[in-house]
Amino acid sequence: MKFKPIVIVAGEPNSIFSEIFIRTLNKHNFKSSIILICSKKILLKQALALRLKIEFNEIKIENILNNKYKYKKLNLIDVEFNQPKAFDKISDKSNKYIENCFKIGLNLMRTNVTNKFINGPISKENFLKNKFIGITEYLAHKTNTKNFAMVIFNKKLSVSPIITHEPLKFVSKKINKSTILSKIKIIDKFWKNYFNKKAKIAITGLNPHCESSDKFNEDKKIVLPTVKILKKLKIDINGPLSADTIFIKSNREKYDLIIGMYHDQVLAPIKTLYEYDAINLTVGLPFIRVSPDHGPNEKMLGKKKSDYTSLLNSIQFLDF
Repeated sequence: MKFKPIVIVAGEPNSIFSEIFIRTLNKHNFKSSIILICSKKILLKQALALRLKIEFNEIKIENILNNKYKYKKLNLIDVEFNQPKAFDKISDKSNKYIENCFKIGLNLMRTNVTNKFINGPISKENFLKNKFIGITEYLAHKTNTKNFAMVIFNKKLSVSPIITHEPLKFVSKKINKSTILSKIKIIDKFWKNYFNKKAKIAITGLNPHCESSDKFNEDKKIVLPTVKILKKLKIDINGPLSADTIFIKSNREKYDLIIGMYHDQVLAPIKTLYEYDAINLTVGLPFIRVSPDHGPNEKMLGKKKSDYTSLLNSIQFLDF
């Protein structure tokens, strides 16, 4: 097989996934086959409600694991989930279903069927129940991965927060040399392996203008010494730089990647710049995991007006 299949876990059943997925497949062709893991009943109900056509070949995971299946364009592994309506409110009712979908998808990764993994939008509040702060951390736990990083990727510019979905009041307590070192080293390694290039990296400070009226300045005591260590490791990095100016065009054009101290410090600017033209990439897992850079978007259910750019970019990223 020239191109390994792309495994897609559909995620929250009451989301815009079915719409953006079917529209993406109907308008674009991919070199890789797709294995979609979801409820067949829900997919067909939602396709009917949206007046969208979809064709697929239903397959069994046993046949895949025994190499007894020739992949078609779209292959579906059915996971049971029933609800009367095509779309309903997001609730805990889908948690077990989503967990079962992830189990199948991760089993395909563990058995080396492929190394390409996408998950659709998921309600962190409902599904994770404060056990994990994000899907990035959930997948890291499921794969026993200790060193990982979340990257929001765009071809022109990518960003990565050192601290992801933690409340802001905890960020300064969790910033340390070890965390910064491990995340940047694994991001640099990924850029070399996947893109065959040395990433040009900027790192922001934690405080406004990298200054602090407090006795302890994290930017001078933690970030700057860590940058010096990374430079000695031949990593192309500059900083700490002021977060309020690094995204100015003349500044950001110098870099492939901007590392921030916390989530909104870098995700707010990247989404302002590129909106849905970005993907969520987890670096450090035993496989390549990407997802659309947006949530379930419950307000847009059934309206057939959702932007599928991020899902398209996710599939294209793994179409090798």
